[in-house]
Amino acid sequence: MPGGAADGTFLRVKVLFDCPVPVLLAHGGAQIQIEQTKAGLESAGVEVEFLRWWDQTQRGDLIHYFGTASNSYLKLARTAGKPVVMTNLFSETCNRSNARLTRQGWLIQAALKTPVARQVKNQLNWCAYNNATHNIVGLEREKYVLETVYRVPPERISVVPLGIPDKFLQAGAGRREAPHLIYTGTIYPVKSSVELARLARAAEVPILFVGKPYHPDDSYWLRFKELIDHRWVKYQPHLQSEDEIIALLQSAKGFVLMSTYENWSLSAHEAIACGLPLLVQDQPWSRECFGKQVRYFKTIGYSAENVARLKQFYADAPGLSAPTIKLHSWSGVARQVQDIYRQVLSRGAD
Repeated sequence: MPGGAADGTFLRVKVLFDCPVPVLLAHGGAQIQIEQTKAGLESAGVEVEFLRWWDQTQRGDLIHYFGTASNSYLKLARTAGKPVVMTNLFSETCNRSNARLTRQGWLIQAALKTPVARQVKNQLNWCAYNNATHNIVGLEREKYVLETVYRVPPERISVVPLGIPDKFLQAGAGRREAPHLIYTGTIYPVKSSVELARLARAAEVPILFVGKPYHPDDSYWLRFKELIDHRWVKYQPHLQSEDEIIALLQSAKGFVLMSTYENWSLSAHEAIACGLPLLVQDQPWSRECFGKQVRYFKTIGYSAENVARLKQFYADAPGLSAPTIKLHSWSGVARQVQDIYRQVLSRGAD
């Protein structure tokens, strides 16, 4: 194995990061995860570069791929003797029922046995998770997806939580004197931003939305803009400054999120670090992260029950506390990733 040390640091090991979607096309949680993992590894002494597809002279001991690499990519890496660690976010899939995931697994295994599937096997993403040297996910629920749906052996899966910046970890609770709840995140359909804004107006509960769309001409964003009334639906463009975001969180009464699905909500964990109680959707990801320590929407969108739950949460929020869960630093996350690299390099590309 290339240069390991007894104290867990790496020596003379270079990791190449790769990702299939440019962040100029889709900013968000995956971008943060990549950037912060890279920074955490570098602070621990691990040499990390973004893979330069045009550079034949670039060298690296291991590839860390954020997303699902193609089977041809994985085959080439294996031939070159380079292990590939894949990190995936199974946001939608991990929130399906156990019965549906089991059926999905049966269907995939049955399909793989057909003559057509055998001919196009290298084009099927289903096989990539087994072809990768190792898989990293953020939730036990996502590990369950890999094992149940894609039949990945458990020893080739690691669960590594996502972190939050040190400033959030050190922030603590604020005065929470502002007369509104807060939502932080991208304004787009998966986050149900329009639906939450409509619910705020129906319930007459003020919510401050902090975020930006993927594109200023996006039709969903334009629908959201029409709902901004500065009374029940307040809006603050996305802030780059951590200090400003922390100040907004610390001043709010509580945090609210009504996504169609999630896997590990960075914004929700940042809100917890700032002392806020949560109202989120009731799904496997949120139950695993928060258990009974938060309030839940039972459905997405407008309903009389959701109106009542939002009103009640707003009324109760001043007396509610943030969940008492473990929050992780990105340097701690990097240490866990580093240990995985060490194990993978000891095994080789296979």
